[in-house]
Amino acid sequence: MSDETRSPQPETQDLSEILRIRRDKLTKLQQEGRDPFAVTRFDRTGFTADIRAAFEETGEEAECRICGRLMSKRDMGKAFFADLQDDRGRIQLYVRINDLGEELFNEFKKWDIGDIIGVEGFVFRTRRGEISVHARKVRLLAKSLRPLPEKFHGLTDVETRYRQRYVDLIMNPETRRIFEIRSRFIRHVRSFLDARGYMEVETPVLNTISGGATARPFITHHNTLDIDMYMRIATELHLKRLIVGGIERVYEIGRIFRNEGMDTKHNPEFTTVELYQAYADFHDMMDLFEELLSSAARDILGTYHLEWQGEQLDLTPGWPRLTMADAVKEHTGLDFMAISDDAGAVAAAKSIGVEIPANKPATWGNALYECFDQKVEEKLIQPTFITMHPVDVSPLAKRSANDPRLTERFELFICRSEMGNAFSELNDPIDQKERFRRQVELRARGDDEAGMMDEDYINALEYGMPPTGGLGIGIDRCVMLLTNSASVRDVILFPTMKPLGD
Repeated sequence: MSDETRSPQPETQDLSEILRIRRDKLTKLQQEGRDPFAVTRFDRTGFTADIRAAFEETGEEAECRICGRLMSKRDMGKAFFADLQDDRGRIQLYVRINDLGEELFNEFKKWDIGDIIGVEGFVFRTRRGEISVHARKVRLLAKSLRPLPEKFHGLTDVETRYRQRYVDLIMNPETRRIFEIRSRFIRHVRSFLDARGYMEVETPVLNTISGGATARPFITHHNTLDIDMYMRIATELHLKRLIVGGIERVYEIGRIFRNEGMDTKHNPEFTTVELYQAYADFHDMMDLFEELLSSAARDILGTYHLEWQGEQLDLTPGWPRLTMADAVKEHTGLDFMAISDDAGAVAAAKSIGVEIPANKPATWGNALYECFDQKVEEKLIQPTFITMHPVDVSPLAKRSANDPRLTERFELFICRSEMGNAFSELNDPIDQKERFRRQVELRARGDDEAGMMDEDYINALEYGMPPTGGLGIGIDRCVMLLTNSASVRDVILFPTMKPLGD
């Protein structure tokens, strides 16, 4: 708490009047040769958190130079209490006319909330026990020409928070915490994989075909080559080319672009980490994913027990592993492993209200997948691996040796959300080419999420790719989990937004 009661807000002024007043102040400063925007640097001796920590340790009234944004002022007549906010937190200022002199003190009185200032003084503890900086000199470093949101309530409008993330970060410490956790999670992923011998690489964002996933791509045009190009929907096919080339453990953290709907779990551009390991399979990828995500919770938050979307979650290692058919049987009663033909599978799906989309073939595999997607996924709360997906929906995964209708693939679900996707990678170029052909046929029938033929990737496989495990993880959803965020827009600094009108 600050030493003095915060003064009430003045009556609301018309925004255009406030903007005019602030610009008039700037003009006056510039005319007097004191343009704050002409300032190029300020020598600080530390951040607010460092100064506070040092004082708590020593109790010494040390000299300091700090800088940041002026967040509040309380006028005491011949003195002010104020709050300064920098990159690490806030600290109270004590500003007296006796220390600054009348001219500089009167200038300080005219400065606005939101202005960027520098302060030279010493750290002390007030009579009420608050660590503060007693100012001897103050300097205006940049002028704020727009008022901050009302200080008692902060920036609460969700739409404005996403559009004006800069104001959101100024006003809401929780927003800063979310993106600090995001940064720590990405560092954790890198250090986790680097420690296991993976090489980080970069692959093209622009491609001449769309491949590596089933999703609608963004299309752009290269003027010099006069060709349409696709923004990548996955990094998979280039990374597996590197496995062929002999880089046996490889990963990329990168931005992905998919031209599809937006909701609380989807943004048109998002971040993934994809990794591939030669001589491994999808069981190895399950072990790795479980260790990576559970250790992130332990190391970043200090616990395996989290709350997300109102659910209490336990990320202690040892997560259940269910085949898709077993999960459907458990939650719907339908036993797809006892059904051998397409017609019977489609009829079974219809019996529980599941329809096959018109642009998908009416097959056993699609019926199984749609039953899971429409009836089971929403019931998966605790971390659960769903394995053995149908070939029909897994064009890049290796077939099961026990049942050619299925693939060695898994997805991890937590609290109704898919967190990652992994395969024992298909390395048979003949089988892969046939599956690409089926994707091309689906595309011709109107499925604009189906893949394209990638002849160069087939060419790479023909040189020989070792047995390989691959894993793709949604960075944004993992951060949602770790920060208890309800929407993917909460964890993307600048989410895609529909433009405002005039």
